[in-house]
Parts: sequence; C-alpha cells; structure tokens
Amino acid sequence: MKTAFRSILSCCLLTPLSAQIVPDGEYKFLRAQHGEKWDAEDKEIDQKLAQIREKNGGKRPNILYVLIDDVSFGQMGNRKMNYVMGIETPRLNQLSEESLNLMRMYTEPSCTPTRAAFLTGRHPVRIGIKEVKVALVGEGLQTEEVTIAEVLKKSGYNTAHIGKWHQGDIEQAYPHNQGFDYASFPLHQQVQLTVMTKESGKANNQFGYTRDLRSSKLELDKKFRPFGLVTSVEAEAGGTASECDILKAGEEWSHDHYVKLNELYQKQILEQVDSLAKKDEPFFLQYWPLYPLNFVYEDSPESRNGGFFAEKLQLLDGWIGELLDKLEETGEADNTIVVFMADNGLMYHYEGPSGLSQLIYRGGKTQHLEGGVRVDAFIRWPGVVEANSYAGDITHVSDLFSTFARVGQATEHIPTDRVIDGIDQTALLLNGEEHGRRDFVYIYENEILRSVVKQEYKMHVPAPGVPGAAAPVFNVLRDPREENAHVGAALWSGASFQDMIKRHMMTIAQYPHSKLGKGKPYEGIDNLRPESKETVELFMSWHPKK
Repeated sequence: MKTAFRSILSCCLLTPLSAQIVPDGEYKFLRAQHGEKWDAEDKEIDQKLAQIREKNGGKRPNILYVLIDDVSFGQMGNRKMNYVMGIETPRLNQLSEESLNLMRMYTEPSCTPTRAAFLTGRHPVRIGIKEVKVALVGEGLQTEEVTIAEVLKKSGYNTAHIGKWHQGDIEQAYPHNQGFDYASFPLHQQVQLTVMTKESGKANNQFGYTRDLRSSKLELDKKFRPFGLVTSVEAEAGGTASECDILKAGEEWSHDHYVKLNELYQKQILEQVDSLAKKDEPFFLQYWPLYPLNFVYEDSPESRNGGFFAEKLQLLDGWIGELLDKLEETGEADNTIVVFMADNGLMYHYEGPSGLSQLIYRGGKTQHLEGGVRVDAFIRWPGVVEANSYAGDITHVSDLFSTFARVGQATEHIPTDRVIDGIDQTALLLNGEEHGRRDFVYIYENEILRSVVKQEYKMHVPAPGVPGAAAPVFNVLRDPREENAHVGAALWSGASFQDMIKRHMMTIAQYPHSKLGKGKPYEGIDNLRPESKETVELFMSWHPKK
C-alpha cells in the first residue's frame, strides 16, 4: 500500500500528464490521498450541474463578480458589526443571508496581485504582477496569460468589465485585450484618483503633492510628482480605448471628478446588466468599484461613524442593492451566481479616521498577516447554494478562476502548459462545508514567501539562515491576531511546513515564472490629452530605446 501510494505521488509530483491542468505540488499531494473520493463526487457534481442547466432551459449560469477594495474581515454582512461600527449596510447583510459565506477566504496582500490571481488562477509571483504601482510603469499583464474572461468567452459567454482594473498601463494589459467584450476602467487606481487631490491634502490625508499647499522654491526636479495621468477609458474588444470626458485637457483632477467617476461606473454597471440579460448567451460581468476608497470627509455624513471610508461603504451598500434589484428586474437573478468580496484587508495606514479597523485579525493591506489576506466573501446562487450557510473550508481567490470555468463548462479552455493554482471548489458550492479541496495557502509579499497556512496552523517563514525549527507557528483559531507564536510546542510541524515549501518550490523549478509584460504606456488610447502625451514622452526619455 505504501509503495503504491509513493508511486502515485511521485507521478503526480514530477510528471503531470499532457493536456491536463497542472496544479501546485501541495494540491497533488492532497489528491494522492483523496483522488478516488473526489472523482466520485465530481461525477455527482456533473449531474447536478446538468440538472441546473436543464431547469434553466439549457442555459449555463450567468456570473456577476463584485470585488471591492480594502475592507477587513467581519465588517460586511453582519448587523451586529453595523452597530459596533456605526454604519448601516442592510443590502450586504441581506446578501450574506442569501449566500454561502466563505469564512476562510484568502486573497493576496494588496489589490493588484489579488486581481491578477483571480483573473489568471495563478499566484501573482508566477506572472510578475507582485505589487501595487501608482503612476506610469510601462508594464502589466502580458498577452500570453489566459484570463477567466478569455476562458468563458471561448465557451460562449458574453463578457464585460466595469470599474477598477489596475493590471498595467500597456495596451496588451487592458481588459478589452484580455477577454472582455466591453470595458470601462481607470488606467491606474485610487492613489491617483482620490489621494492625489487638493481636497485630500486639505483633509490631511496626503502631503506634498499639490503645489499650492507647500513651498516649492527649492524644488529642482519639476517632474518628481506624477502628472498628466490618463484617468478612465472605455473600449470594446478589438478596438482602441478612449478617455472619458470627465476631465478636460489642462484641467486639474479633483475630488468632484472622482465622485463623478464613481457615479459613472454605477450607471454603466446597471446598463450592462440590462444589455447582457437581453442576449441569448450567458454573461460574465465584473464590477470592481472604486469606493469605499475615498480620502475626503463628507460635509453631511449619513452614518454615525462618519469616517471617510465608512461613509462610502455605506453608500456602496445602497449601490450594490440597486445592482441586485436590476438583476432581479431582468429575470436573470435565479440563474446568476453572484460573488461579492473584498480584495484584501483595510489600508491600516488610515485606521481610525477612515472609520474602518482591523477587528479580529491583525494587520492590513500589504501584509501577510491574517488581517491583510482574510476577507468576507459571499456566494449567492438561488436554489443551488444553500442560503445563510457558512463554510470554514480554506479557499483562495484564485479558486474562483477554476470554479467559474467548471460551472460555465469551460474547463477545456484552461491552459495546460503552466501551473494553475486555483482549485475547482464547485463541490464546496453545491455540497457545502467539508467539501472543500484546499487546506493550505502560500502567502507572498511581492516575490518573498512570507507565510504558509495549513489547516488551522500558520508558519511565518524564517529569514534566510534561520533554521526552520525556530520559525514561529500560530494556531489562527486560538490566536487570530498572530501575537503568541509557538516554537517548542509546535516543533512537530516544522518539518511538515518545510516539506510543503519544498513541494511548492519543486513545481516552480519545473514551471518557471513567466515574465511581466512590457511596453510603452498608454498605447492604444486614441484621444490622449496633451499633458498625457508629455508624461509618456518624459517616461520614455530615460528608458533605453530598443
């Protein structure tokens, strides 16, 4: 028996069969133990999915994926927490009650990597998208990466994206070149759109950017502060992008512009639901709002809290309600999977004045601590996913890639020449808790592996030269804030954690990381403002010509 197991495991770890999805080494290790059971369950899952399609006239389910920024676990979907925080989120609470609540959803430590992990089903370190960038970088998601939009589109889905994108400022990285039929999105993110404003400076939430709020008499480099950045564009697949007319040439971006942009995206998402619902094919629709990120206090706050993030979270609650109501009006709600979640923990740098806080888990955005990578996640699928249910099984945002492909009958379009970290969790959706297929997570900060999670245990990876036996290990059920490390009491786990890392590294050695896409910023935008052309020229002036 042991010999047979070793033989199967060796095959799984070292020689994946061609034309099969290539998972990470740790999943192969689990599959060697549970493969027969999972294969039997998958046959039942296929039958259930076929019955669901038959019930809906042969149509596959629509998918609506809503991803918001920087909200720590526990701050959405809970009326008790509403009282504690001094905000009202009745529609998100209702959505939670209608959904499967994923209680151990892990993301990446910041927004750009999380979104890349979802889109490609791969750890961001594998594709070079490892951190948040603010201004021009001339890089992004490369053409060779395969997104969930491309996978579903090949299977007959109509696809659209509204809101934040942040996968690069080069043409190949734009969403309409990555599988979306239509996209309306900002080229950068909220540091440009809501932090880099005069109003944010006056609110004391940034300093040094706006010239009339400081002295510049000793300033030599007049180009140190980003300028002339493209704001938001829209485009259709196969075409060029056009910047929206919210900002005129020569005009300074302001908080009022940011408010108008958020309102534009809310208008467009409602329009997209209406438009896509009228078509015969199923749709995959993404809504990635810019709110709740906001760095200006409201003149007349609506919430008891009044914090500049909390106010917009309460506003966003109403907007999500409008979106769900619109979906209901179209008659497509019962055949639509709605996933709502945050991309990482709060921007703890503004904890307190923002109105949001860390709550049970310590840490926030950019950190490998649980507070940085544990988020609320709700999945609603009427009549399929049990309402008001909870699952403590570990999931990772990349799992949505493989799960959406499965329910959309598009698995055959997942590439088989690279590692896919996302695990198909359809069994968890349909059968509920204890049917998950992941009990581990690798957590990177940029390209550095910082933590490894296994079951209820988490090891902070020791620094180079420090023996694994001295690595701090936490029980995240007993110590959710990771404040009381075990070394001696958890010595039994040291070798197992190190084996997990070795299996992960063996897979990386076999399938090396891809390169980040490179190019000239803002190509493929047909109406660049003069100041945007100038900033591109400046950027290219110090880059070597090819």
